[in-house]
Amino acid sequence: MIAKKNEIVTESARTTNAYVTRKTLHDRVKAYEVRLVWRRLFSEFIGTFMLVLVAAGAGVIGTKYPGSVSIESAAGAVALIVLVLILSLGRISGTHLNAVITIGFALRNVFPWRRVPGYLIAQLLGSIAAALFLKACFGNIAHVGTLAPPAGIDDRGVLVWETVLTFGLMTTIFAVVNGGMNVGNVAAFAIAAYFGAAILWAGVIGSSMNPTRQLGPALVSGDFAHLGAYMIGPFIGMLLAVGVAYLLRGPGGRDTQGPMMAQGDVEAVLRATKVIS
Repeated sequence: MIAKKNEIVTESARTTNAYVTRKTLHDRVKAYEVRLVWRRLFSEFIGTFMLVLVAAGAGVIGTKYPGSVSIESAAGAVALIVLVLILSLGRISGTHLNAVITIGFALRNVFPWRRVPGYLIAQLLGSIAAALFLKACFGNIAHVGTLAPPAGIDDRGVLVWETVLTFGLMTTIFAVVNGGMNVGNVAAFAIAAYFGAAILWAGVIGSSMNPTRQLGPALVSGDFAHLGAYMIGPFIGMLLAVGVAYLLRGPGGRDTQGPMMAQGDVEAVLRATKVIS
């Protein structure tokens, strides 16, 4: 009987401590929201700019200089830039760089909905800026890196492939961001590895997995031929991944690690550099 009471007390204490920890984290972030929001948005802009510059730029340079960028090179470049960006900017904004990741995190309750519009705008502007830079440097070669399927694959095929590939990406992300799964920087390596693997075996079809990456070059080049499939497929894949994540792990946002990885912890960065006290 005494042991049972002790178990109840211990479980109650754990619940209370978890609530206090979540509330403390929420209050800390809320207290500096106005001073932190522009840093988060600028981080998403810079990160998306670099991601699209590499991903779309591989197609542009490979077209301008035939044979210079193989599918292996493109896969490696994208995987490495994703790894670098997560490690360098993850503490600032969470390094989404992708509309489906931002919305997926919000649906999993690890990212506040009020921040979603700002993130989506910052990501789109970063994608457009990268496309404009590529166009200024190389002209409208390869439609500034806008993806298109090979012969024999129509928009329905693109939609199916984008759905499947994005489902795998989001399932990977939800797993490593989950509080019980993430281990230091392993999350960054896992996500980067998935990008590289997906492009290695499916890159010829497009393998965007990112509506933001496709929309920027399409707007700059004026090539909207397959935009719908590349936009819709990733969202379907993300929604399927959200459902699977719920079945496997239940509701999200019940730990502190998951939300911190999804949102970043720019306050801690600023404290460490003594920008704020």
